[in-house]
Amino acid sequence: MLPAAFLERMKRLLGDEYDAFLASYDKPRNAGLRLNPRKSAGRLPFCGDPVPWEPNGYYLLPDARPGLHPYHDAGVYYLQESSAMAPARLLDAQPGETVLDLCAAPGGKATQLAAAMEGRGLLVCNEIHPKRARILSSNIERLGVTNALVLNEHPARLAERFPQFFDRILVDAPCSGEGMFRKEDAAVTDWSEETVAMCADRQAEILNSAAAMLRPGGRLVYSTCTFAPEENEGVISRFLHTHPDFFAEAVEAPWFDRGRPEWIVDPADGVERAFRLWPHKLRGEGHFAAVLRRGGEAERTVGSLQKTAPLPDEIRTFSAENGLPFAGSAVSFGDTVYLAPEGLPDLRGLRALRAGLELGEMRKGRFVPAHALALALSDFPARADYPADSPEIDAFLHGQTLLASQKGWTLVCADGYPLGWAKGADGVLKNHYPKGLRRL
Repeated sequence: MLPAAFLERMKRLLGDEYDAFLASYDKPRNAGLRLNPRKSAGRLPFCGDPVPWEPNGYYLLPDARPGLHPYHDAGVYYLQESSAMAPARLLDAQPGETVLDLCAAPGGKATQLAAAMEGRGLLVCNEIHPKRARILSSNIERLGVTNALVLNEHPARLAERFPQFFDRILVDAPCSGEGMFRKEDAAVTDWSEETVAMCADRQAEILNSAAAMLRPGGRLVYSTCTFAPEENEGVISRFLHTHPDFFAEAVEAPWFDRGRPEWIVDPADGVERAFRLWPHKLRGEGHFAAVLRRGGEAERTVGSLQKTAPLPDEIRTFSAENGLPFAGSAVSFGDTVYLAPEGLPDLRGLRALRAGLELGEMRKGRFVPAHALALALSDFPARADYPADSPEIDAFLHGQTLLASQKGWTLVCADGYPLGWAKGADGVLKNHYPKGLRRL
C-alpha cells in the first residue's frame, strides 16, 4: 500500500528500472549486524555473507535472533541494516581525529565511527531529542566506547560553540524515510509530499550548521534514508551553490550508484558525486550519501578545553590493585567520574550525557565502578566466566544473585565477554547489573 504520489515520482525517476524497484518490495529484508572490533569477536554463528562495504558487517542468517543473545548485552555487535553502514564508511574517520556525528541516535553510525577511530581522538555524538539522546548514550556505553562525548543539543547551538572545530562530520539527517518503507509500516503511513518539503528545509538548516563546524580541508558526509531528490541531490545542490568553499569530493565506492546528474551539479567542476543505494541493486534498504570537502588546509580551531582534575586517589588505587590501564585526567558530574578523552572541549552550558569513559561514583570515600567500565574492560583479575547459554548468565541478566567463591568486585563474563559487575562475599555474588537493563 505505497502512496500513489510516491510511486508516480519513482516511476519518473527510475524509468526502465521502475519495475525492478517495485519488485524489491516483495523480497525479504536483509537484516544485518556489525561486529565490534573492540571485543575481538570474530565471525559469529548467526553471521551470513559479509557486507561488501563494511569490513565488520554481515548479513544475518534466516531465523537468527541475535538481539536476544547475551553477546548483544556485552556489546559484541550492533544490529544495523547494511545500507546504514555506508555513510560512516564513506566518512572514513581516522584514529586521533576530532569527529562529529551530528544526528547520532540511536548510535549505529556513531559506534561504527568509534570502531574506526580505535579509541583515539575525540568523537562527539549529538542528538537533539532527549529520549533518543539517552538511547544513544546507552549504546555508546554498551559497545565499550571510551573516547565519546554525548550531547543533547540543537545543531545551531553547536555551530556557535564549535566553529571550524571538527576534522570530519557525519550528517545522517532526519528525513521522510522512504528508504524504510519495506522495513517500517509507520514510514509509509506518515509520508506525504508536504513532509518531504518540510524535511528538505530542515535538512538544509542542519547542513548549514554542520558546515560551520568543519575545519578547512575537512570532510563532511551528508546522508538520508529516503529516495526523494528534494531531500538528497536537491539539498546538496542548494548547499554547494551557497557555500563556494565546499566541493563534492571524488571517492572510490564501487558498490553504489552515482546520483543522477539532472539533480545535482557541483559549481566547482560540474561533476556530480552523490551516491545512491537502491534495494533492487544491492542487499539493503534505500539510502543516499554525498561526500563533501571544505577547501583550504588551515588547522582546525582548538577552542577552550574542559577543566579536568587528577583521578581521585580511590580510583587510582582501584586501578593499581587490578592492573587497569587508567591514564589521564578526570571530569566529574556530581559524584560520577569520567576519564576525559584527549581534547575534551569546554562543556559549560551544554547538555552533556557522557564525557568519555564513565569510571564510577564516589560514595562517602568509596569507589563504586560503573557498568560502562565493565563493558570497556578486556580483562580483570576477579572474574566469573560462564558459558553464554548457561543458567548463571541467564540469572545474572535477570538481576539474580549467583553462587560463587570470588570476593570483592567481580567481572561477570559470558564466554569471556564482560557483561557487568557483581560483588562477592560469603559465597555469593551480589548482582550489580543495572536495573534498567535487566531482563523481565
